[in-house]
Formats: sequence, structure tokens, C-alpha cells
Amino acid sequence: MAVWRPEVVRLPRFPVLRHTVLDCTDARALAEFYRQLLGLRYRPGHETPDGVDDWLVLRDETGRSRLAFQRVAELPEATWPEGPRPQQLHLDMTVPDRAELDHQHERAMALGARLLRDLSDDPEEPLRVYADPAGHPFCIFVAVP
Repeated sequence: MAVWRPEVVRLPRFPVLRHTVLDCTDARALAEFYRQLLGLRYRPGHETPDGVDDWLVLRDETGRSRLAFQRVAELPEATWPEGPRPQQLHLDMTVPDRAELDHQHERAMALGARLLRDLSDDPEEPLRVYADPAGHPFCIFVAVP
């Protein structure tokens, strides 16, 4: 006698957007502006200036990362929408493991992304950096939820 088993339906998988990263020449000043403007909180360990402040993360009241700030040596001010220099940012997206990183790599490439840097063998934070079809950079990396 045959046993009826329901068909397993696989839902589409997508990467999770972690936070928006803004490049800036003074990460602390820009993070502080957005912290106050949006009522966000620093990620633990980022509250007090450490003299370097190369990378800062702001979270919402639930602890979810929302914005990050990465210090760069020089960054021309955006003139958008009136001038020649556009807005400047990149997106970080996460997946739970390396297998999913590889799966999302294939999807991103099929959708028109261009691989800029492959650090998928990094033992601490496997990641890949891409450019979208318009040239804006984004990262997909492994982060345990």
C-alpha cells in the first residue's frame, strides 16, 4: 500500500540586506549625525571614540544593524543631483553559510553583477565584492544570524 506524502515546495532564497555602508572621511562625525537624527545606537564597543574609528555600526532599538560608516582617506563631496559626482554608498548583504554564499554568487552573476573581489576562502568572514550593473559596489558575506 502506497503512503501519500505531500510534495515539498521550495521557496526562493534571497540574501539578507544587513546594513547600508557610507564611506566618509570622518566616520565618527557622520555616525553621530545619523545616530541623533534617526535615534539609533552604536553597536557594543563602538560607543566611545578609540582614536581610529575606521568602521562604526549603528543599530535600531531591536539591535538590528541599520547603518555603518567606513573611513576613507579622501572622498569628493557628492554634487548630486546638480553636478557631476553622484551619491556614494555600498550595500552589505549576508547569507548563513558558504554553500549559500556560492548559491547567491551564481544568482548575482546571472542577474548581471560583476565580481570585483573574491574572499570566499576567508576563514573568519567569507565574502565576495561585486559591482551591480550600474557599477555600485555591494558585498555578500557569511554571517551567522
